[in-house]
Amino acid sequence: MTEILVGLIGIAFLILFIFMRFPIAFAMGIVGFVGFAYLNSLKTGLALVPRDLFEQFSSYSLSAITLFILMGYYAFSARIGERIFDCAYKLLGGIRGGLAISSIFASAIFGSICGSATATAATIGKLTIPEMRKYKYDDELSTGVLSSGGVLGILIPPSVIFLVYGILAEQSISKLFLSGILPGIILAALMSLAIFIICTIKPSLGPKGPSYGLKEKIKSALNIFDVLLLFVCVIGGLLLGFFTPTQAGGVGAAGALVIGLIRRELTWSFFINSSREALRTACMIILIIACATIFSHFIVVTTIPQLLATWITSLNMPPWLIIVLILFIYLLGGCFLDAIPLIIITIPVFYPIVLNLGYDPIWFGVIIVLVASMGLISPPIGMNVYVIKGIADDVPMERIFKGVIPFLLSIFVLIALLMIFPKIPLFLPDLLE
Repeated sequence: MTEILVGLIGIAFLILFIFMRFPIAFAMGIVGFVGFAYLNSLKTGLALVPRDLFEQFSSYSLSAITLFILMGYYAFSARIGERIFDCAYKLLGGIRGGLAISSIFASAIFGSICGSATATAATIGKLTIPEMRKYKYDDELSTGVLSSGGVLGILIPPSVIFLVYGILAEQSISKLFLSGILPGIILAALMSLAIFIICTIKPSLGPKGPSYGLKEKIKSALNIFDVLLLFVCVIGGLLLGFFTPTQAGGVGAAGALVIGLIRRELTWSFFINSSREALRTACMIILIIACATIFSHFIVVTTIPQLLATWITSLNMPPWLIIVLILFIYLLGGCFLDAIPLIIITIPVFYPIVLNLGYDPIWFGVIIVLVASMGLISPPIGMNVYVIKGIADDVPMERIFKGVIPFLLSIFVLIALLMIFPKIPLFLPDLLE
């Protein structure tokens, strides 16, 4: 068999394993090893596996992922999300649809500390759903808002997915973090606008919440001062060159731990459970990256990426249309794969093509994070939807998926804006140069 045929068979087996719910890391590792050994030799394949695993497991860059995940879990256990929502609730809850808009901004702020979409959806969802039901919010709107708000957690820094992309594409983590700030703010504004329009057309879907006085609003804002200080220390120190990404993650984890201890919110059992869950999540991600490295070496020797790049660049099509086709592939892939494995699998194939077309790799990183994140709220996987379903188990799944449609449209609008005005995500990174 030719290299290309072997590569196509390997990809088919990988897709089959995914549909069989086989762990994605092991699926990529097995297919990559067998395919690489077949095209070279068993001895070469056996030498490749331990080398790739050792290089990734001992990588200093990947330790940043572990520490930022730890920061997110400590922030969750220290109940930082509760204070953030309380602040947003008292500032915005008094307007029509205000509780839903509060959830969006609370998700944006907590996501900037946590860096995880599912953790953001779970934290804000547990706090918000009882309040929305208390004020008779429509279940379709409330669950759709909370599922979608979690997406902000992987766009606004620190973002684990930006870390993964930066390591794979060998791009500056600082620039990637900066590139997500403006799009994250714009997306939060677009989602809030969607809520406002929905509640203006049909006020019964999102009635007004209670109004609070200026004193209460100031008090609630001061109550999250330590959270904002932690964000400034972590991101500011990273951007100013005081910390490496790994050190920034360590400072963030230690800061979240200290906040929890000072406020007496972080108990010993929470500390143990958070550390255990953070370790489990980090190990899962690093194992996926290590096995994806094996798979990517197999794909490279099949020459599929080179042939695909040659074929696409030979098409008589404008570069923007090629980018749209690539994004469509990401959108389909995001319906079946989580964002991290999707990006890990596809970067070796599409990244060289994007560079050959002359697009900025930082801009492309923001775009694919946005597109891949849509899979978190799209059927059939929709991880965030399942998280919210676990909180509001009496709401049918189809109603939650229907509720996220306006927010999927918000993401489409943002992607269109970033393609028309590519300087939006690049504005802040360019200030570093």
